[in-house]
Amino acid sequence: MSICLIVAMALLTASAQESVYDFTVKNESGKDVLLTEYKGKVLLIVNTATRCGFTPQYKELEALYEKYHDDGLEILDFPCNQFGEQAPGTIQEIHQFCTANFDIQFPQFDKIDVNGPNESPLYAYLKAQKGFGGFDLTDKTGKLMDEMLRKQDANYDKMPSIKWNFSKFLVSRDGRVVKRYEPTERIATIETDVQVELNTVLSTIMSRRSVRKYLDRPVEHEKLEMLIRCGINAPNGMNAQSWQVRVVEEPKLIAQVNEVFVKANPDMVKRDPNFKNMFRNAPNLICICTPTKGGGELEAGLMGENIILAAQSMGLGTCCLGGPVRFLKTNPNAKFFLDRLDIPTDYQLCYIIAVGYPDEQPEAKPRDESKVKFIK
Repeated sequence: MSICLIVAMALLTASAQESVYDFTVKNESGKDVLLTEYKGKVLLIVNTATRCGFTPQYKELEALYEKYHDDGLEILDFPCNQFGEQAPGTIQEIHQFCTANFDIQFPQFDKIDVNGPNESPLYAYLKAQKGFGGFDLTDKTGKLMDEMLRKQDANYDKMPSIKWNFSKFLVSRDGRVVKRYEPTERIATIETDVQVELNTVLSTIMSRRSVRKYLDRPVEHEKLEMLIRCGINAPNGMNAQSWQVRVVEEPKLIAQVNEVFVKANPDMVKRDPNFKNMFRNAPNLICICTPTKGGGELEAGLMGENIILAAQSMGLGTCCLGGPVRFLKTNPNAKFFLDRLDIPTDYQLCYIIAVGYPDEQPEAKPRDESKVKFIK
């Protein structure tokens, strides 16, 4: 069996696992350790070497560990000798070197392979979750790494394999692989991401994505009630509460208005192979209404933000929709849907939040931080 086939099979097997907690590793004494021991912790998993140009990162990692360990951070160190044979010796010799030179306190595990036919199942899983994203070519060291590896393999960047010592994976408290860092990534950047994962509010904000694929499973009424409770407790000017909210739990109503949409937009529906309904396929809807005469938009927006963040924290997905609102207001055959919402005459539908159990985990889209200026 070829190495490529073996690796492909390992990645397929690893991808069937649901989280890092499904794996068992060996500690420095050769004893099995269930990673469920770290459930609820934020993990930084790193493959290390004692004779590498990046070896001084041990000092930075130990500083990070000491600073955030009490808050829930664990650093899991897996020495690996696959890159330039820069991790020679036994695990006991490696551990003695690291404690003597860097006084590391974080757990160090037995030596492993992170690539190839004998790769650790844990690392097969990590790579399946977060492939290689490339080096920062504007960074001198990143450019050198790219040039060195490309000489060995012109297509090295097409595979998810670990490229060198001190690659790192950040894992959230619930076992999700959040990010992968190449060895050239600054520890300061990693520290910022660690802070986010350690803070449940920050991690909820940063992990929220717009979801457009949902399981065929309605959200429980009790959870919808909680979302609305969070929504109506958002800030609002002078406590005017200038909004109306309607929660749609009736599948038949969604199906009926969807039939109208499909008849009116057959070409649009055909272009979307995943189309189930006009509300991004969601099983439930939260309709936010604002005064017809104007005003209340800010309060409605704050309400929506509360709702979608609460949904994220509860394992639900959401997507804010404007297109269906325009359709409902302009197509006379859809009027029955608005009538069913029973919106007061001095209010109008502003936007809709699709909500359901997600059937996808979209990657974050980049944000332009150059648009932000701090005035000091």
